[in-house]
Amino acid sequence: MKDFVIPFDDRDLGTPAREGAAVTLSIDGFDVTVPEGTSVMRAAALAGLSIPKLCATDSVEAFGSCRLCVVEIEGRRGTPASCTTPVAAGMVVHTQNEKLRKLRRGVMELYISDHPLDCLTCAANGDCELQDMAGAVGLRDVRYQAPEGGALANHFAPRDTSLEPNRDYLPKDDSNPYFTYDPAKCIVCSRCVRACEEVQGTFALTIEGRGFDSRVSFGAKSDTALASDCVSCGACVQACPTATLQEKSVIELGTPTRSVITTCAYCGVGCSFKAELNGDQLVRMVPYKHGKANRGHSCVKGRFAYGYANHKDRILNPMIRDSIDQPWREVSWEDALSFAATKMRGIQAQYGRKSVGVITSSRCTNEETYLVQKLARAVFGNNNTDTCARVCHSPTGYGLGQTFGTSAGTQDFDSVEQADVIMVIGANPHAGHPVFASRMKKRLRAGAKLIVVDPRRTETVQGPHYKAAHHLPLRPGTNVAVVTAMAHVIVTEGLMDEDFIRTRCDWDEFQHYAEFVSDPRHSPEATALLTGVPASELRAAARLFATGGNGAIYYGLGVTEHSQGSTTVMGIANLAMLTGNVGRRGVGVNPLRGQNNVQGSCDMGSFPHELPGYRHVKLPEVRAIFESAWGVEIDPEPGLRIPNMLDAAVSGTFKGLYCQGEDILQSDPDTKHVAAGLAAMECVIVHDLFLNETANYAHVFLPGSTFLEKDGTFTNAERRINRVRQVMAPRNGYADWEVTQLLANAMGANWRYTHPSQIMDEIALTTPSFAGVDYATLEEKGSVQWPCNDANPDGTPLMHVDGFVRGKGRFIVTEYVATDEKTGPRFPLLLTTGRILSQYNVGAQTRRTENVVWHDQDLLEIHPHDAELRGISDGDWVKLASRSGETTLRATLTDRVSPGVVYTTFHHPETQANVITTDYSDWATNCPEYKVTAVQISPSNGPTEWQEDYQAQAARARRILPAAE
Repeated sequence: MKDFVIPFDDRDLGTPAREGAAVTLSIDGFDVTVPEGTSVMRAAALAGLSIPKLCATDSVEAFGSCRLCVVEIEGRRGTPASCTTPVAAGMVVHTQNEKLRKLRRGVMELYISDHPLDCLTCAANGDCELQDMAGAVGLRDVRYQAPEGGALANHFAPRDTSLEPNRDYLPKDDSNPYFTYDPAKCIVCSRCVRACEEVQGTFALTIEGRGFDSRVSFGAKSDTALASDCVSCGACVQACPTATLQEKSVIELGTPTRSVITTCAYCGVGCSFKAELNGDQLVRMVPYKHGKANRGHSCVKGRFAYGYANHKDRILNPMIRDSIDQPWREVSWEDALSFAATKMRGIQAQYGRKSVGVITSSRCTNEETYLVQKLARAVFGNNNTDTCARVCHSPTGYGLGQTFGTSAGTQDFDSVEQADVIMVIGANPHAGHPVFASRMKKRLRAGAKLIVVDPRRTETVQGPHYKAAHHLPLRPGTNVAVVTAMAHVIVTEGLMDEDFIRTRCDWDEFQHYAEFVSDPRHSPEATALLTGVPASELRAAARLFATGGNGAIYYGLGVTEHSQGSTTVMGIANLAMLTGNVGRRGVGVNPLRGQNNVQGSCDMGSFPHELPGYRHVKLPEVRAIFESAWGVEIDPEPGLRIPNMLDAAVSGTFKGLYCQGEDILQSDPDTKHVAAGLAAMECVIVHDLFLNETANYAHVFLPGSTFLEKDGTFTNAERRINRVRQVMAPRNGYADWEVTQLLANAMGANWRYTHPSQIMDEIALTTPSFAGVDYATLEEKGSVQWPCNDANPDGTPLMHVDGFVRGKGRFIVTEYVATDEKTGPRFPLLLTTGRILSQYNVGAQTRRTENVVWHDQDLLEIHPHDAELRGISDGDWVKLASRSGETTLRATLTDRVSPGVVYTTFHHPETQANVITTDYSDWATNCPEYKVTAVQISPSNGPTEWQEDYQAQAARARRILPAAE
């Protein structure tokens, strides 16, 4: 396998980069020009001159504790540390002479005197900076010896020379499933502590003790790595220069020898990673320092939770069956594809061309998603294509399209570093987008203000060294009322940016909108009873956002997954335009996408009414582009969304489905209705890694490939198109795009793609916002943000800089309309749902990793007052019931939710939380209303009858005949 050649300088330059005026100095006789504020160490490294170091690394600020990097500067006394010494014009630096060499050897000798000399068997052998620096300074022996009859104090020997226990020795802590902490090898450089503070922002590590007694601690003396506040992001492990903090995979598999740059397949941040290997054996994933989305950071999922690729549950051979009550039987790829094609063609012959459809995946690449929607339109001959992206963020596309003219966020993630006021609405970045959250928290610790609009007091509301200026704990379903009330305050108090509105927006529409929001019925006082938000707190939050400087809005599924999701998105856009917070750094409207390629699956035309590039299928000039490229005629009528497919299946007119990388039985609302729709179909083709819940009703199973086994691209939440590179050969034999092509050709197509780059070329040919994108450009630039075309050859980090895509920004009236889902005597509580840090979406991947250590079941959060009324204690089994269905799970009592509100996650199929949710949806896009369900809670003894029946059916549906049969 060919390595991807890293196009950037990947060396550790010792200290972070700086920006400023150019400064020229002399280092060892060489003139070096660097920005003002750069350290002498970094300046030397940029000139190709290496200064020994241990406590310095360019991911954290300089510390100056190891004293190994000392230099001499003409005109200055002593030997300052080069890591903490900034450059100055005309400075003359000497990094090498006998005095410095002697000092460095003496320092290194002290380090080695308290370090085990087991280098040959150490897990860091060949990847140890202490080992490297000992060689660099020329250390050949250690003079320190134990006195006669005595011993040298140390931290690495379990017992002293008299065989008595060594009080300074601590055993290795291997409590964390992914890494070990060995105090015996610690040199107390503080890199791990600083990484936890500066990069991650958790502050889980500290240095306890003084002098020789100093050591790294996970908090209280009784705390292990697992029991501490550590979130297992891996920043400390990456920063450690020795084997003190070491990945267990490296201990088991050895030091990696090569790497491939690729993109994480979890959330919408789109982190870049180095997949480090021994041969074709993946050893570890290390965040790539030049990744423009993550800037060298990671979370527990991307860093460690890739073991699902080799999990025993993974299906590697195609399987078929005639009916869902039969066991699966393994067949060849040729037989499976022939079986599937015959079934689908037969259905179309009997029930009509529009009786089949596809569902694309937000976990698959742009190229694969493009081919699946092309399969529907060019091979099936209809527009019956939908995606899980509609189930989460379709209101973003509609709302921002109506107001700004484009269906995506406005900024890059770097922009948050210049925000003064950050408003987070309906999102918990700490759990859902942790790498972005770390960058945001760093800005908050630097002084930016935070406003959180969320029914729960999430982890984002308060953290180490920051606290939200305002938390607006609104009642679920009242987003529109809260956002409109904020606009009311801004308009009635004259806090809007009139110059921006007159210049950049439609003034007449603003006048109409201003008249609407100025109505006293939209005031915080008038809406307080409805929303549950105190009027004074809402007014203060609105004033802060309008007057606090650069205001940036970040929102998530707590905005979109409502019956008025599109209205709330438009309301958020109104707020940004009202305050002039569009078109520059530090501002903007930024949807936090839930999955790795939600943005891309929308871009690629996965919706039944839009072709790639968000162009309506009814437009003849748009169809002509694709008809010319594909050589077929495209149906001008929009197709069916997933709910419509299921309704049509129950009524008998929709009979066949190809579902790639999506588990609608677990992830879509109203599980019973989804099951009924799937059961009514005659051919369900599931293309996935595992026998997921949807596969219980499938007739064909086509094994999928992981992100490690394919080439392609993902588009993250900031519109950044990142390369996905094949790290290992597909274990199932084919990448997903190849499987879709094989199915298309089995049905009579003549597709001839030989590499995903050719698919991207076709995307660029047909889609204006991707016109300048090809693999050569991505190799050269690392990544680009669409639109990337002749007008923007390097991509577009910031949208709407000089004007909105639609011309003038459009203010839209946002009238609050209550959801049809109402509480009452039978169902007096409101259920809302969300995610947890260690798990991802329906858990198909993360449940098959060691991440279950942190979250092995879904729990129901309930306020102590509500629990007391129902006789529920912490940890009790409870029945959660709604008008749609019921399930059971354990309760956890917390005041993070308000009285009258309960909360759970949806990561575990044993719970099937979506049997509770209803089929109510957004008025514009049919995005399900996951976040508002009227429920009742009562004590329970265990699983409901429905859960038992479901598990029994699932067990029957997953039987696989032995190969011989």
